[in-house]
Amino acid sequence: MKNEAKKLFRFLRTKPVPVNTNEILALERTKLANERTLLSYIRSSLYLLLGGLALLQLEDLSRIHWLGYIALLVCVVFLGVGIIRYIVLSRRLYKWNRILFVDTIEENIQKRKETEVTVENQEAKNE
Repeated sequence: MKNEAKKLFRFLRTKPVPVNTNEILALERTKLANERTLLSYIRSSLYLLLGGLALLQLEDLSRIHWLGYIALLVCVVFLGVGIIRYIVLSRRLYKWNRILFVDTIEENIQKRKETEVTVENQEAKNE
């Protein structure tokens, strides 16, 4: 039982929490908001697709078939804009995440190494 718990908790270990945790969490919230926005663009384009197809299927309203074609065109444009915005913001967030998270951990490691070297130098001087 104890070995199984060790195996389980081995995967749950996390990196040390950086100083700028609030900024990192804000980036995570922004990523989730970006995904929600993409899903809303997809939902809106599907509604436009259904509306355009419905207008094209109605024979009684043959005078406004042009509106169905416009709805289909706007559907494609909406979907394209949503995907492009998602990709652009995802790339920006990836860059910011790298800057905030990875660089901070590297700085902490560098500071630890520097303090270890200074402690060793002081111990050498004392001896």
